[in-house]
Amino acid sequence: MKNLLSIAILALITQSIQAQNWTPKKATLMTGFSKDVKADNVLPEYPRPQMVRKDWLNLNGVWQFQPGVNADDALPQGKLARTILVPFPVESALSGVMEHHERLWYKRSFRIPTTWKGKDVLLHFGAVDFQSEIFINGKRIGSHKGGYDPFSFNITQYLKGAGAQTISVKVYDPTDNGGNPRGKQSLHPGGIMYTSTTGIWQTVWLEPVAKTNIENIRMVPDIDKSLLNLTVNTEGNSDGIVVNVKVKEGNKLVKSFTGDANTELSIPVPNEKLWSPNSPFLYNIEISLNKNGRQIDQIKSYFGMRKIALADDHGYKKLYLNNKFLFELGPLDQGFWPDGIYTAPTDDAIKYDLSTIKKLGFNMVRKHIKVEPYRWYYWADKLGLLIWQDMPSANSYTAHTPPVNKAEFKSELQRMVETHWNSPSIIMWVIFNESQGQHDTPELVKMVKKMDPSRLVNQASGGSHFGVGDVFDIHSYPPPAAPANNHFQALACGEYGGIGYVVPDHTWKKAPTYIMMKDVKDYTNLYREFARDLEIFKTNNGLSAAVYTETTDVESELNGLMTYDRAIIKVPVDKIRDANYNAIHGMLYLSTILATSKENPRQWKYTLEQPNSNNWYLPNFDAANWKDGQAGFGSEGTPGAVIKTNWTTHDIWLRQSFSLKNISKVNRKNLMLNIHHDDACTVYINGVKAAELNGATSGYTITNMSEAAQNALHLNGENIMAIHCHQDGGGQYIDAGISIISNSKPE
Repeated sequence: MKNLLSIAILALITQSIQAQNWTPKKATLMTGFSKDVKADNVLPEYPRPQMVRKDWLNLNGVWQFQPGVNADDALPQGKLARTILVPFPVESALSGVMEHHERLWYKRSFRIPTTWKGKDVLLHFGAVDFQSEIFINGKRIGSHKGGYDPFSFNITQYLKGAGAQTISVKVYDPTDNGGNPRGKQSLHPGGIMYTSTTGIWQTVWLEPVAKTNIENIRMVPDIDKSLLNLTVNTEGNSDGIVVNVKVKEGNKLVKSFTGDANTELSIPVPNEKLWSPNSPFLYNIEISLNKNGRQIDQIKSYFGMRKIALADDHGYKKLYLNNKFLFELGPLDQGFWPDGIYTAPTDDAIKYDLSTIKKLGFNMVRKHIKVEPYRWYYWADKLGLLIWQDMPSANSYTAHTPPVNKAEFKSELQRMVETHWNSPSIIMWVIFNESQGQHDTPELVKMVKKMDPSRLVNQASGGSHFGVGDVFDIHSYPPPAAPANNHFQALACGEYGGIGYVVPDHTWKKAPTYIMMKDVKDYTNLYREFARDLEIFKTNNGLSAAVYTETTDVESELNGLMTYDRAIIKVPVDKIRDANYNAIHGMLYLSTILATSKENPRQWKYTLEQPNSNNWYLPNFDAANWKDGQAGFGSEGTPGAVIKTNWTTHDIWLRQSFSLKNISKVNRKNLMLNIHHDDACTVYINGVKAAELNGATSGYTITNMSEAAQNALHLNGENIMAIHCHQDGGGQYIDAGISIISNSKPE
């Protein structure tokens, strides 16, 4: 007892001394959570909630640190030059360094508790970006590549006696200069690329285990048969090992089961309670290894009984949760922090982000080209959020980068799936984003689907599509759009929105975004319009899901629902929640007044030269000398375009005469434009401006028509629609029609 007390006192003294050697830097913005970061108690929560052992030792805290020089640097002897707070990346304010270095050295000492005597000791790293080499007491024990996955070493043979032990870590991270997965990290942040993360950025910890122990588990729920399919994989000699399982509702025993290790066990779950965003029920599970009646290892975990699948629904493939259609709506979540970059300051900070997403009425999150620490998914599991998990892309949005390291990408993709496939919240693996570093798509989709047939696979959100996987996913900014029905994939708008709004004193740096609003009222109204569009696309076009850009501002990207420092929710929570509820649960039916050319081409008058009169859009203008052509007008390769007439110049002017009959009972307030424009356009009805639209869409969208234009429309008579569309760069397209929305299904 005296020995244990002495060790405890020594540890406290050491922590106190270390804490005195750390001072956080001041970033442009800091979250309120940064004040809760204590050097002697950094991220103290158990880091692996789905495989919990009672004994462990947290190695987070102040470490020695110094920049490296060359690849062949020898292990430094003695004390390193500076200190750093682990696990915050070296570029972050909370690390106390706030500098970028391509090469790093870390070092600290630790003591093994005497109660661990006779046990093997495992050293765990949550994540180190990118390449790490580990030393214990001056001896190299192994290395690891990959900035997003956890890894471990058995360090037992490298320990010396009962005294102080030393761990050293060598790090190399090329970021832009390598073809490895790195997501939104860049050495030249700006726009949609952000500050890089180098080195240790997740918890480092130790735990004691028996010679034969539980290495990992695999849990696959089967709600149709009320079973949990469980595999308990062991390390060491498994001869004579018996696996005992207890499934519990809270502390109430639901089912006991006994079986063999390293084989799938089908465990009945009587009167199963399903996991969903509305009811995120989690079962507790205790798993032990026993030999000759003696327990040699035990872990605690949890699981959710849920099913995600594609199903036929009124001519569309749709996303079904627990055998029912549920429209999935959530924000794009980058996972960056102004003070910690990739590392959240505290566990409460993680919970706050996800709780706010729930409070805003979302039921899903797209985790955007980043893999989070296990505790992020724990809170998603607990709170009830469906997760689309992106694979971090290589060579994201930066020029002159090396070729994609395909072998590394494949390896890290496999590890991402294998290390996160127990989380009930994760329902989809997204392989690529917007064609960034995209390669070997059919092969990688097939690999992931074989690894994890219990989840959906998205070949590429907004990227190049090869007709593989479960989802056809397009991006459309600012308004959402719906992909064309291909009858074998669920339809998704994987990114839309991006509404910008600047909150003074809570901005990292000002930069342009998709669309910038001047006040909260306009911001809220536009958000509600987009949510209404989703409701229309869900009801009429088979849309199964949509992702709004984004949860928070990130550095100079100012289109978050929250400010980057998390201090301000920019929008009225109740109004956004109501809009999201309608998008998820409501129905808005669409009837055609004037058809677009999406299905059947319509004839227009058009010119590619500036009209010789400013009155070109008025009803009495003579366009007899204009050309005749069928819509849509555009260039090949433009997303969502159905081209009948080639248009490749910067400008096009269009006019169409149309007649309406027997619709005088229509509520004019429900008249809308159905339009696909790339880029900006102005639309007139009978000489009255109906809409002025900036940017580009990736498909046909429903857009408000001005009240003046609604009133100008002759519901029983002849009309003229006139459009001017201007192309800035890239693809181009224009086509439009008129629709009416209603809460009632047309007869």
